[in-house]
Parts: sequence; structure tokens; C-alpha cells
Amino acid sequence: MIWLPVLGAAIVATIPRRRSEIALPIGLGFSALVLALAGNVVWTFAKGDAGFQFAERASIYEAWGITYHLGVDGISLLLVALTAFLMPIGILASASVKERHKEYMAAMLMLEAGLLGVFLSLDLVLFFVFFEVMLVPMYFIIGIWGGERRVYAALKFFLYTAIGSAFLLAGIIFLGAMASDQFGAPTFDYTMLLMLDIPTSTQRWLFVGFALAFAIKVPLFPFHTWLPDAHVEAPTVGSVMLAGVLLKMGTYGLVRFNLPLFPQASVDFAGVMVALAVIGIIYGALVAIVQPDIKRLVAYSSVSHLGFIVLGTFALSAQGLSGGVIQMVNHGLTTGALFLLVGMIYDRRHTRLISDYGGIARVMPIFAGLFLFTAFASAGLPGLNGFVGEFLVLLGSYARHPAATITAAFGVLLAAIYLLWAYERVFTGPNEKPENQGLKDLNAREIGIMIPLVAVIIFLGVYPKPALDRIGPSVDAVVERVESFAVLPDGWEAETR
Repeated sequence: MIWLPVLGAAIVATIPRRRSEIALPIGLGFSALVLALAGNVVWTFAKGDAGFQFAERASIYEAWGITYHLGVDGISLLLVALTAFLMPIGILASASVKERHKEYMAAMLMLEAGLLGVFLSLDLVLFFVFFEVMLVPMYFIIGIWGGERRVYAALKFFLYTAIGSAFLLAGIIFLGAMASDQFGAPTFDYTMLLMLDIPTSTQRWLFVGFALAFAIKVPLFPFHTWLPDAHVEAPTVGSVMLAGVLLKMGTYGLVRFNLPLFPQASVDFAGVMVALAVIGIIYGALVAIVQPDIKRLVAYSSVSHLGFIVLGTFALSAQGLSGGVIQMVNHGLTTGALFLLVGMIYDRRHTRLISDYGGIARVMPIFAGLFLFTAFASAGLPGLNGFVGEFLVLLGSYARHPAATITAAFGVLLAAIYLLWAYERVFTGPNEKPENQGLKDLNAREIGIMIPLVAVIIFLGVYPKPALDRIGPSVDAVVERVESFAVLPDGWEAETR
């Protein structure tokens, strides 16, 4: 699954420049194959098993204990599926890319390979390699095919992530050295590192290093400042993949590594992480309300929504963590859909300023309906996917963090305010501007791009049980590990003992 996009990128790179128009169908074909493989993994996944399935393992450098170890569990399963699902949709939406088609498609396929590698890696060095490999194609996607300030945005994105990666690498090397002392040989295998006896003081330092790397990637307040610039300057598909999948590398890292490897530190720092999450929820929503740029508004909404995922993660409860994991997927779907819709109107009007619109529902009723539907999903309307994750997060965090949970609940209200107010200004009222009166509604290709997203948003909202059944055992195992290896604060009732 990882190497299919790499093969596709290599084939696309060899296309003669005069035939570069065939890069898109080739890229689409390879991404469709990956989607088929991911669908098979989801379908055949044993939902009652908390362990890693479909595992592959081979030695890369035995002297250093580095292995090619891949596997998927309930936590990574849906993120693999999300990556495979969004990529062909993004490629179909790439009609606005007018130059260097083959380079663009090669970058997209390498991005997919890197993302899949991150979610499937069970060796920390391998994880780090994919974590860094992903940066390169995203840097070029923003820096070459982005907006006027694309070079600045790409460099800011790269530097922020690189700073976090330095802390991550230091922590990984330290764990390998500790494994060498305790096991007699170095190893970076995740399943082996779980058996390390790490003193609490060391856990705290390692937790901070890993958490900094992942908090920048989320991005968690106050490490969020790179995100609005990257979103605004990225091409539409870059924004879709950035919001849909790349940001989940941070939240996934917190769930996969920080909680199981450093259980006592996770309990000790839970209050700090919850506080930052709630600040991000409210801050992101308030800043979104005052944005004049519709794309920047959606970018700040991500800061708010991702705060819910971090809140659920550090509730350290099965309900909260399940809500956080499914919210990773739900946010990827709804925010990816919003960025696609913003890109579709930008291709027609070439402006992102809300004040340049007004009353366009009269000439674009299908577009208006899809935007309103997606806004409702993003705001957490019951019956749509956004409600499921946020409800579980709030339910799971209330027992241990009641004040933070009540404050975070206001973020749901604020989301409805900034999304519906944006809808009112863009779509309702008189259509007075001449530039808007001749706008064409969505064509068949654009409607076809949106239909799969709409279908999955409804399915996960109405019937989330299949997803939660697959997430549940792995989440329970993480919570059980934290409660088994950590001393819980007074007043915290253990769920598993």
C-alpha cells in the first residue's frame, strides 16, 4: 500500500513533458488502487482484536535495531482509510492546476506514501523517516502551486515542523539507547519499547519532547501560527490534504506514542494539555468569527476542532479517546469538503473575501446547499458525522475535567455562529455585484467529487457503530495501559481496574 504511490510517482516522473496531461489519470489510477487495498483492510479487519494486524517485519539495520515493521490497529485503521479516500478525490479536484502537471502529481503520490507510512509504522526510526519524507512534497505543493505568498508559507510550514522534529528525533534516540541498556541491544520497535521501565522523571522529559513535535503538527495552541498561512497559500488540494490528513499526524502521534510509552507523564501533564486544548477551541472559534477571508476562516476552524481531539485524548477515558479518534476522521471529511467548496468558488471568482460575495445562492443553489450541509456537519449537527466525535469527547472528558468540558462546549456554539454567519454573508440577501450575477453552479465533475464526501458524512453520522467497533478495543488497551502503569490523581476513578 505504501509503495504503490511511490511506484506511481516514479512512473509519472518519467512522462515526457509534452505528454504531461496523462499524469492526472495515471495518478488517479494508482490512488484508486491504494483506496481498493485500504478498503480491503477495513473490510477484513478483525474488529474485536486490540493488537496490530496485517503486520510486516524485516530487519533494516540489525546492529542498530532498526526494522521495517508495519501494522494497523483500530487507532490507525480509519486514518489509513481516510488518507486513501481523500487522495483520489483531491486528484479529481486538481483541474485548477495549470502547470507542471507531472511534478504536481508525483508530489501528491509521494505525499500519500509518506502519510500511509506514518500511520502504519511500528518502528520509531521508520516512523520518523516517513514523518519527515511527508514534509518535502507538501513543501513543494505549497511553494510551487500556492498563492502569492506561497514561498513564505511553505518555508514557515517547513521550519515549524522541522523544529518539532528535532525534539522527536532526540527522544527516539534516547529511547533506543535506553532499550540497549535494558535489553542488551538497541531497538526502536514500538512493541519492544512498550516493555521499557522508564522512570517517571525521564518519562516527563520524553513526553515534553514528543508532545512538542506533535503539538506543532496538530497544531495545538500556541503553536498554530503556521497553519493559517499554509492553508491560505496552498492550492485547494493542498489544503484538503493538509487539513484532512496531515494535521492528524500530530493527534495520532499523541495517542500512539505519548500515552502508551509515557503513561505516568501523560497523567501528570493531562491538565496542561486539556487547558491548551480548550484555549485552542475557544480562541480558534473567536478568531474564525472575525475573519474576512473565507479560507482563513476555515483554517482557524481547524484550530478549534482539533482542540476537541486533544481534549478527548487527555481525558484518558475510553469514551473521550474513542471520540478523539473518530473526530480525526470526521474533521478530515468535513474540513476537506469545506476547502474543496471554497476552492470551487475561488476558481470562478478569484477572491476569498467574504465581502465580495452576497446572494450567490440565487445563481448557485447546488453549491449553496452543499456548503450549508457541510457547515452543519462541521458544527456538529446531530445526524451528521461531526456530532458523534464531539459528543463522545465531551461525554468522556466531563468526569475528570468538568470545567474544561463545559467551556469547550461553548466552542460547539461558536462553530455554528462563525459558519452560519459566513453562509449568510456569502449566500443570502440580494445578488447585487455584477461579478456574481454570472456565476455558474457546480458542474457534473464537481458534484461527483462532493457526492462521496456527503455520503460518508451522513453514514458516519447516522451509523457510527462499525467505525467505533473497530476503534474500541485498541482504545481500551491504551486506557488500560495508562491506568495500569500510572498513579491516578485523587478523584479520578479508574475505568479498567
